[in-house]
Amino acid sequence: MTVRSKSKAKAPKPATVSDLQGTLRTAGLRSTAPRVAVLRYLTATGGPVSHAELFEALASEGFDRATLYRNLIDLADAGLVSRTDLGDHVWRYELKLNDAGGHLVEHPHFVCTDCGVVSCLPGVAVRITASDVAPRAVASQKVAVQLTGRCNACG
Repeated sequence: MTVRSKSKAKAPKPATVSDLQGTLRTAGLRSTAPRVAVLRYLTATGGPVSHAELFEALASEGFDRATLYRNLIDLADAGLVSRTDLGDHVWRYELKLNDAGGHLVEHPHFVCTDCGVVSCLPGVAVRITASDVAPRAVASQKVAVQLTGRCNACG
């Protein structure tokens, strides 16, 4: 099964190289070509992507797998990118932006059980209520919400 990512979120405003460099510097990171390329791709994609998808997209720019992986980890550690496992043991990375940037920091995802497409659901609200038996993460609302089912294309 091929896993593809697709976002239903509003397309983010195209970022200039200068914008991306400023974002990196504000986060305390050096502005390097691989980091700018990763941020540029994540900004344009607007949804969760795997390391393999990122490598496939940026391989023509001469970046190797290890370099891209190290930069994804650096960006996640700096708080610019979120890293999520949606239950299929594949880490996916997506840019953290506020609502003004078109992509909410915290939002649920939908994973198609047939084709594997991963979609962001920024317009979907999920209410979580803590109970006595729920883990502390539920009370603090530090949980990831994932919906699974068949996408419209798989019907």
